[in-house]
Amino acid sequence: MGGCFPCAGEPKTVEKDQPHLPTGIRDKSKSNLSLDVKKESLADEKETSSNGSGHIAAQTFTFRELAAVTKNFRADCLLGEGGFGRVYKGKLESSNQIVAIKQLDRNSLQGNREFLVEVLMLSLLHHPNLVNLIGYCADGDQRLLVYEYMPLGSLEDHLHGISHLSPDKKRLDWNTRMKIAAGAAKGLEYLHDKASPPVIYRDLKCSNILLDEGYHPKLSDFGLAKLGPVGDNTHVSTRVMGTYGYCAPEYAMTGQLTIKSDIYSFGVVLLEIITGRRAIDNSRAAGEHNLVAWARPLFKDRRKFSQVVDPVLQGQYPPRGLYQALAVAAMCVQEQPALRPLIADVVTALSYLASQNFNPESQPNQNTSRSTTPGTPPRTRRDTEKRSGY
Repeated sequence: MGGCFPCAGEPKTVEKDQPHLPTGIRDKSKSNLSLDVKKESLADEKETSSNGSGHIAAQTFTFRELAAVTKNFRADCLLGEGGFGRVYKGKLESSNQIVAIKQLDRNSLQGNREFLVEVLMLSLLHHPNLVNLIGYCADGDQRLLVYEYMPLGSLEDHLHGISHLSPDKKRLDWNTRMKIAAGAAKGLEYLHDKASPPVIYRDLKCSNILLDEGYHPKLSDFGLAKLGPVGDNTHVSTRVMGTYGYCAPEYAMTGQLTIKSDIYSFGVVLLEIITGRRAIDNSRAAGEHNLVAWARPLFKDRRKFSQVVDPVLQGQYPPRGLYQALAVAAMCVQEQPALRPLIADVVTALSYLASQNFNPESQPNQNTSRSTTPGTPPRTRRDTEKRSGY
């Protein structure tokens, strides 16, 4: 497989397509996504659910209000930058709630489309493992999204970022990693199994998994989300987009999107959680640039599992738990989509692992020979761009 996907380039979100959210699909037992995004103005959005109670729940803000909240978008309020805008921290005057405000690039038509999709999606999808959209601003040509503030940043920050390298920051222990993996899987399960029609996330990666207090994970950034196939359809055809290193190979080659495409991306994230490596890291030795390609041969030999685990754990992990977590990851990144598990099975496995509290004081450290393997450079930040995850 290697890194030869058509969605090549830097590990950033790439080409976007028109959002396609069909109407009239109903299932009373699930979250109903009866949406129509052909309307250009959110102010004109009418009832969206079959029972007449589907008004967009998010608050509306004026640009002046959000400018005041962010102190005129001052640099000291900046949390980070994403592909289509900047994210600022602020406090709403009406409720004293701390929020994260994403200001989209006014010159980006693609960003405007993502804005519309995200407002509609997050207004109708609600789950403890999905970030909460508080409101939006569609004032003139300004497009801003207001989210709940996630105080612990993104999973990427903790695995690969500055906080990972800072001695005063808590490193992610094995228990916390499994808790984050299980929570992210539950968010994906809600999108795949509870929403009707199913929602394909399409941009699952560590920077889009945000962490609340207690390292409670929430999926964020739904601008690329797409409704899955319904009826006799087996897939949704779309232009290829996503993030290099996370794209499922069949989707990257054909543009045929299914929920199994998300499963592959989740497997990559789970490998990052276990190994501490990036999905794509060109600073590593030859043969180690692509995480999945590097890990696949190691899946076949348990004696090499200790070479896979993150050396930052310093051997403090349960061997059996490591084997089981790697088995889940290996199944998720199968090249054939039909061989990948359903997200419900992934949730079952990871919830079990998260429930098995590992006490490092009760067991000796495992072999961490990978930390002293010659030719393996230390992790460094891929670039200096601050990432927000929203």
